[in-house]
Amino acid sequence: MTLDDYQSFCRSLKATTHVVQWGGSHVWKVGGKVFAVGGWAKDGQEDVMSVSFKCSDIVFEVLRDAEGCRPAPYLASRGMLWIQCFDRSSVSTEELKGHIEASHALVAAKLTKKLRAELGL
Repeated sequence: MTLDDYQSFCRSLKATTHVVQWGGSHVWKVGGKVFAVGGWAKDGQEDVMSVSFKCSDIVFEVLRDAEGCRPAPYLASRGMLWIQCFDRSSVSTEELKGHIEASHALVAAKLTKKLRAELGL
C-alpha cells in the first residue's frame, strides 16, 4: 500500500478526518477518535510504510507474532488492541484495507449514539 492508497482509502470511509501529528504520522479519526496511524519513510529508493490499526481480540492474537507485524508501539503497551504492520510483504493491500475498515467500525461503534447519528453512522 502506498501513502496515496492509504490516504484515499481512509478518506473513503464515512465521517473521517485526517491530521498529521506525532512527528509526521498520517492519523485518521472518526468522531475525533483515532482508527488508523500511518507512517512512510524513505529507505534508499523505496518507501517503507507502517500502518497501525485497532483490532479485535482474535485479530490481535493472530497478527501479534506474524512476520512484519507487531503490537503497535505505545498503543498496545497501554493494553489497547492495536497492531502495526511494518512490512509490505506481511499483509496484502486488500487485507490491510479490511483491517483499517474494521478498525473504523470498532472505533465508530464506541462513539455515543448521539454522535454516531450526527455523523450519519
